[in-house]
Formats: sequence, structure tokens, C-alpha cells
Amino acid sequence: MAYSKKEEFANEEIRLADIAKALSHPARIRILKLLNDMNACMVGNLVEKLPLAQSTVSQHLKELKKAGFIEGEIEGSKICYCLNNRTLAKSKAVLDKLFSRIGCC
Repeated sequence: MAYSKKEEFANEEIRLADIAKALSHPARIRILKLLNDMNACMVGNLVEKLPLAQSTVSQHLKELKKAGFIEGEIEGSKICYCLNNRTLAKSKAVLDKLFSRIGCC
């Protein structure tokens, strides 16, 4: 039977892979930029600013939320999304640590 070898890696390596996966699509990068600029917004506002269908935007939001980069708060029948600055700061620190260890040229 096949099994995941994920547990063979350090927690920091797993977190880095999760961060990379969450950032692996340009739409997700754009969504993070938009949320940063707008401070918070509804899905409809994001859909207006992206060349994607609402369902596709929702899937990207789901991935960003799963990684902890964003939070969603229900307001009536809509969800208002905003950045999770604490998680973003921790992720930045982990990435900075990785790249400070990797030599260049």
C-alpha cells in the first residue's frame, strides 16, 4: 500500500512546501496584493479585478485560506476576506531563513 513520506521531513520543510504550494499560482499572488491594497473585500470585488470566474476565484481563496494567509468573515450572505498578517509574517520569516542559508553565485 502506498503511503505519504511527508512525515520523513522536518516541520519547517513541510511548512515551506505548503507556503510554496499556496503561492504557486499568479492569481493567488494577485489576490494577496489586492487584499493588501484594499485591506478587506468581498469575493465579488475580487472577481471584478481578476480575469477569472467567481468559482475559480473562490477555489484560489480556499487555497489561501487553507495555508492561513487569509481569513474570511461572514457578513450577511457574503464573506469578507482579509489578510492574516500574523501568518504572513511567520511565512516571510521562514522564507527569509531558507534563502539566507542558500548561497548565491
